[in-house]
Amino acid sequence: MTHTKRERTSLSWFGAAFGEVDGQINLVAILVLSDDNFFADRATRASELFRQKLAPVIVASGRRLRPAAGIAELMEHDLVERGVPREDVIRFPQDADNTREEAIALVSLVAEHHWHSVIVVTSNYHTRRSRYIFERVFPESVNVRVASARDGDFDAEHWWENRKSFKVFASELAGMVVAIWELRGDSRYKSQAVAELSVEQAQLVV
Repeated sequence: MTHTKRERTSLSWFGAAFGEVDGQINLVAILVLSDDNFFADRATRASELFRQKLAPVIVASGRRLRPAAGIAELMEHDLVERGVPREDVIRFPQDADNTREEAIALVSLVAEHHWHSVIVVTSNYHTRRSRYIFERVFPESVNVRVASARDGDFDAEHWWENRKSFKVFASELAGMVVAIWELRGDSRYKSQAVAELSVEQAQLVV
């Protein structure tokens, strides 16, 4: 199928719309989301941000695959291999089935370490949905930024010409619709997040 120049520009815009990149600011923690690709592009992007001294610590969030091992351990290996000191990596094993559940799980870690600012690292096609979810799940007191990592399976400029890219785009579009539906009453998630932060603060006082 051929497309006119105007059609190609419009299609490229839709592909790029799923991959936002925030400006760089001084941050307290870098959160790398689970399910990195075969080439560990998320870990690569996170290590770049770490070397830029945007944060002193990286959280390797990963699904548990076995009782004693999972994606968090693999991600820690990838980060160390890319120059991040092991002592600056926090493994965060979790059992989330989607980005919303992962964000909810990370609230407790943010509260535990009293982080007020984080940068979420995820794949280029996944940044818009991640931003939408994290801004609604995390309490307003936590500043959320998102960084995009390249992904070999998704070409934002020509996603409609490649079968893998098209499948990724379609899946992400469906995921965004689901996220909007699930978070349509997002105040309940903010309430849950605020409650967890309040518990942590109360424990400190005691």
